[in-house]
Amino acid sequence: MTRLLIIEDNPDLVANLYGFFEPLGYVLDDARDGAAGLRMATQNDYDAILLDLMLPRLDGMTLCRKLREEFQNPVPVLMLTARDPVEDRVEGFALGADDYLIKPFSLKELDARIKALVRRAQGRQVQGTLVWEDLQVDTRAPQAWRQGRTISLTPTTHKLLLCLMRAAPAVVKKQEMEYLLWADEPPESGALRTHIHDLRQQVDKNFTSALIETVHGVGWRLHQPPKAAPAVSARGKASAP
Repeated sequence: MTRLLIIEDNPDLVANLYGFFEPLGYVLDDARDGAAGLRMATQNDYDAILLDLMLPRLDGMTLCRKLREEFQNPVPVLMLTARDPVEDRVEGFALGADDYLIKPFSLKELDARIKALVRRAQGRQVQGTLVWEDLQVDTRAPQAWRQGRTISLTPTTHKLLLCLMRAAPAVVKKQEMEYLLWADEPPESGALRTHIHDLRQQVDKNFTSALIETVHGVGWRLHQPPKAAPAVSARGKASAP
């Protein structure tokens, strides 16, 4: 089952996509403007995104850049556009798009391209999981595994942990996590810190080392243990491990 997000403001095209892909077994969501599309892309887990370039509220190029740079989200993105300048395609790829299709297009070709993108993305994962050090997280269900133990996550801590896993070892800013959970209306209280505390209780408590690290004044990241220094022989030369 492939879960697809369509970010497109043309209702006729969206209807055609639903009519073609749903009978093939795809599960579809859609957003009619860029801001809503970015919110759905960061709050849910998709196998691929179909992204129009000319969108209200937030254009497709900016959306793709935010998805890659701010949210470190690797979901495959296939851009759809009526424009065909080489410069547009080059810019789209530079911002993190994985493929590009010019309107009008064949739905069968679009299906083939989506399948290819999903296969490549799945090849970067391990049976639907993300891995960091001794932690594995299911990308679909709210569960993880560490040091032979199963960890049950809440939907909220699952979202936060996936965000950290996809960004690792980079820092995820506090504002990015707030947007992930509440879009443009974060609560004024310390709700985010409460959720981070809950995540630490689930992922780090009762284990030999902590993975979630606070970067004061910025946000959080997954800890990357320092690499072991090479052993030094009596002659002062590094010996092979």
